[in-house]
Amino acid sequence: MSPTCSRAGCSGAATFNVNWRNPRIHGPERVKVWLACDEHREYLHDYLHARDFPVRVTPLAERVDRVELS
Repeated sequence: MSPTCSRAGCSGAATFNVNWRNPRIHGPERVKVWLACDEHREYLHDYLHARDFPVRVTPLAERVDRVELS
């Protein structure tokens, strides 16, 4: 089974990792990952960015070790 988008109600195929963290709780080495389809990549990025969470979008196959503040 292929990975699906993390956006509520979406069953689209994931093509991106939305890597993020809550800087009030975790350091840069703690990376949380949501999966995103092409349609919801910007939505999920903008949702996290609006909350001042550091976020980095990468292709699905690319993993990151850290998410730094911009």
